[in-house]
Amino acid sequence: MAKLKKLFDMSGHVAVVTGGGTHLGIAISEALGELGATVIIASRNIKNCEKVAKELRIAGIKTHAIECDATDENDVNSLIKSVVKNNGKLDVFVCNAGGSTPDDDLPFASQTAFRETISMNLDTTFMCAQAAAKVMIEQGHGKIITIGSVHGVMGTDKRLYEGLNHKRSSIGYFAAKGGVINLTKALAAELGEYGITVNCISPGQIPKPTVNPEMIKRMIYRQPIQKMGMPHDIKGATALFASSAGNWITGQNLIVDGGWTTI
Repeated sequence: MAKLKKLFDMSGHVAVVTGGGTHLGIAISEALGELGATVIIASRNIKNCEKVAKELRIAGIKTHAIECDATDENDVNSLIKSVVKNNGKLDVFVCNAGGSTPDDDLPFASQTAFRETISMNLDTTFMCAQAAAKVMIEQGHGKIITIGSVHGVMGTDKRLYEGLNHKRSSIGYFAAKGGVINLTKALAAELGEYGITVNCISPGQIPKPTVNPEMIKRMIYRQPIQKMGMPHDIKGATALFASSAGNWITGQNLIVDGGWTTI
């Protein structure tokens, strides 16, 4: 019988986190490293990646930084080739890189911004997942984690933002994250026969420190759990999907939002 502590042990595993040098990516990288994995954090901003990697190494996490533009297929393929060459395998790939092109609200949204945001999230996730899957199929195992959002399963109440200098997510972001969630299910169905699981983590409101304090108050008021999310709140979901504890879980979207989507 497998002991629970052993199921979460990732010693000897190799994991890649795109966008691993900022905000949620740091927490994801920490979670994997704290379970014993060697973590490769990848980002276009190599200086920031190296800074974060240094901090993680000080904390006892085996980590490396690699420059990679997750929107560039050649960069992604080079990243995976380098990881496998230097580590011999690829156990976990977290498709965390994403973002949003600023846009006007409806009915004045830009087609260009919409398409850019779709590409930045949905196209990038597909590209990274497919590249990682090629290696994992050869190995006969692997875990792919995508990053969705509560915005991928619901709309937004514009009144929440009234009177504040706070730009809410663009309409393209809602569409992109909804696509990521269903792409996850499709990938899971396609790759399961090869021993690969694919799951999505959809965070709720986990604001960066620069967010307007009044906006924070409004968000807390709306949360069933009366506090804001912190980056470390997605560590548990990461641990479940990345470790052997999640071997029989695939195609799922785990919403980590303090109850935001229950209202």
